Amino acid sequence: MTATVAEPEIDILFTKIRQKAAWESGDFGQVAKYIETIAEEFMGRVESQPGMKVLDAACGTGNLAVIAARRGCVTCGVDIASNLIAQARERAWEQSLPINYLEGDAEALPYPDASFDVVVSMFGVMFAPRPDVVVSELRRVTRPGGLIALANWTPEGFIGQMFTVFGRYLPPPAGLPSPLQWGSEKVVRERFNAPDEHLKLTRRLARMRFPFEPAGTVEFFRRYYGPTVKAFAALKSEARGALLRDLIELQTEHNVAARPNETETPSEYLEVQVRRPGNE
Repeated sequence: MTATVAEPEIDILFTKIRQKAAWESGDFGQVAKYIETIAEEFMGRVESQPGMKVLDAACGTGNLAVIAARRGCVTCGVDIASNLIAQARERAWEQSLPINYLEGDAEALPYPDASFDVVVSMFGVMFAPRPDVVVSELRRVTRPGGLIALANWTPEGFIGQMFTVFGRYLPPPAGLPSPLQWGSEKVVRERFNAPDEHLKLTRRLARMRFPFEPAGTVEFFRRYYGPTVKAFAALKSEARGALLRDLIELQTEHNVAARPNETETPSEYLEVQVRRPGNE
């Protein structure tokens, strides 16, 4: 008789506290500046006309929300990290953009049903621990006929490979699905379970450009990118050194920058566009 091995029980509250602490460490606003061009390209393919109601879910410092507000959309943003929301609000104030930012959870969006014409998220909601809850919430706050548009790192791309390097030193919590599953067409189709005419999946390349050599780029992320800050802090000295070497090697291997003292790593992501049926 074969014994049944029980799945590990996930402590969702503890997981969320840990994720919030990770994103609030470092200074993601510094990283966000270098992906503004990627955000512009992504939003260039998202229908958003003046007067439309747009939500930037897991908005960070508001790259997508800023673009939508500049287009004349009625724009909101929500993120779990209080310091990122504070930066997003300051950024909107400096640019005189009327964006309503709230601290909140992508798994419990603080908005009524059918509040938005368009809901977007770039490298954001993919990190929430329960994808089924995220899908339900994204659909709930999107009006019938509205659009959900996501950008999710793929397992095969550069960022996916970087996560794999981290996983060799810090195995992910048991029982939690990998955020990189959001970069799989098969998985996304299963999660949204939408007709083909309502679901569009396209692989794109994000050009990650930094004005540092590969080692300097790794140090930049080690200083400012919350999950990287936490990863290095959790390791002993010898493991930190090994992780540092592996990350520099990965950056060097994928660097296509033409000039010295620069790093450019083409990073693949899956662009997801889901049209909510109008008869729901």
